[in-house]
Amino acid sequence: MPTESETIELSEQELREIAGYAAACARRTLPIFEQSVSADARPRDAVDAAEAFAGGGRRTAALRQRAWAAYKAAQEAAPPAAVDAARAASHAAAAAFLHPKASAHQVKHILGAAAHAARAEELASEERATVTGTLEWARHHAPAAVVAVLGRLPAAPPGGGRVGEFIRDLDAALRT
Repeated sequence: MPTESETIELSEQELREIAGYAAACARRTLPIFEQSVSADARPRDAVDAAEAFAGGGRRTAALRQRAWAAYKAAQEAAPPAAVDAARAASHAAAAAFLHPKASAHQVKHILGAAAHAARAEELASEERATVTGTLEWARHHAPAAVVAVLGRLPAAPPGGGRVGEFIRDLDAALRT
């Protein structure tokens, strides 16, 4: 396992697959955000931008701005489920900017959209089975690039509350 100061191999194709995966995870929770904040398109725009990058688009400042805009939408949303849905969208767009550093923090960038989507669905439904289903979906839909890049990184870091727990659970499941 590399040390935290080392870099890892990370191809543009892997970044595209990771961003596409993150976008698919976040897209599942857009209705949760839009039900609460219907006039705010920033999370949807972020997911659309992540999907465009995943499909071969350029990694641009506009993509990064969409990630930040979705993050701001999360800060402005009131219902907790909507907050996590917007954070999932922000993570999806930001996944295109994953750093090739051998850092446990990078695991959060890879799996953040899935974890925030699971938290949004948990808060929206208040049923434990929903979270299990969301995390299982994320595990089964993770492309080979997600698993390969996670294998080059240290395990997910401690902390982060419930979302951190989801990141660690998903990270462990994908590494087995």
